[in-house]
Amino acid sequence: MPSGSDGPERYLAADLTEAEAADEVVQRACPDAIFHLAARAAVAPSHQHPWETLNTNLAMQTRVLEAVRHHRPDCAVLVVGSGEEYGLAPAEAMPLRESSPLRPLSPYAVSKVGQDFLGLQYHLAYGLHIVRVRPFNHIGPGQGLGFVAADFARQLAAAELGLAPAVISVGNLDAERDFTDVRDVVRAYVLLLQAAPWGEVFNVASGRALSVGRLLDMLLAQCRVPVRVVPDPARMRPSDIPVFVGAYDRLQTATGWRPEIPLEQTVSDLMEYWRRKLADGETN
Repeated sequence: MPSGSDGPERYLAADLTEAEAADEVVQRACPDAIFHLAARAAVAPSHQHPWETLNTNLAMQTRVLEAVRHHRPDCAVLVVGSGEEYGLAPAEAMPLRESSPLRPLSPYAVSKVGQDFLGLQYHLAYGLHIVRVRPFNHIGPGQGLGFVAADFARQLAAAELGLAPAVISVGNLDAERDFTDVRDVVRAYVLLLQAAPWGEVFNVASGRALSVGRLLDMLLAQCRVPVRVVPDPARMRPSDIPVFVGAYDRLQTATGWRPEIPLEQTVSDLMEYWRRKLADGETN
């Protein structure tokens, strides 16, 4: 957010893999707040490209924080980690809290642990206004491919429009996950930068478990044509956790936040998003 910005929105493009670009955009924008979400964000590809995931995610954040430290030290920065940082946790440990052990199961999760603690280091070492978050699965309109709900919704919308066979390929449907509407997640991010203590870490989660199979059933119920479900071994992860749920009580105490958008609305909006996108000729 540009400092004192009351006029039209401005968009400044920058390649954050280049230190000079991060410096330039921070100096030009003179932001009061930064929501740092730039990253390689998918778990499965990180197993095929571990070094690229680690290098990209840590390098980009380092460049942003260095630019803030040198040019805009009063700027508030939200560092976005992931619920994946908790990794291999037993069912009896659910819901996971910010004090739970970090046992990452993928290169992506390791990169998020690094980003998380890099944010803490810049707060402790340089006094920067850093707030750290560990969001669990979030879904909704606008989400790109590479995530389970978006992948399902796109396949179903393509079948409806006759762009693909009425078949959906799936991985593990038994896994239970914590899904929050992305619009609720964004609201949590804004509230945290406004009210949270500097340096602290907060889960952003719904606090409830939903199986991937149940999520698929909700999407199938929205679909306008019958679709056959086919298991696809290629969609199985090298490591998976049966149940994964986060607690959001620390976030609620700090900001008053709680999830507000029903999952049924999220699923409906997600299907509509992919119907419009495919109808307009966009494929990704």
